[in-house]
Amino acid sequence: MIWACLLVTAVAFYYVFHVPQAVAAGPEKTRLNYLQERKEVVYENLRDLNFEYNAGKLAEADYQSMRNSLEDEAATVLAEIERLQSGSASKQLRPSKG
Repeated sequence: MIWACLLVTAVAFYYVFHVPQAVAAGPEKTRLNYLQERKEVVYENLRDLNFEYNAGKLAEADYQSMRNSLEDEAATVLAEIERLQSGSASKQLRPSKG
């Protein structure tokens, strides 16, 4: 009887704590993927900020300050995305040495 309990416990622990290889590895995260996600977050924050301002929950000065900050961040992210994409495009256009 005790062996059955130990076996059930061991199987339960294995089931709960075992991480399959496919899940453990996960997809590879590139800088471009990160920047795309960051861009979406900044855009969502801008939409939320506009909603909060239009609902009367923010003062004009606070709204302008936060909006300028988010727009600066968006510009920085977009510039880096463009730089990375143009860099990868130029790599693809260059003839390979060989």
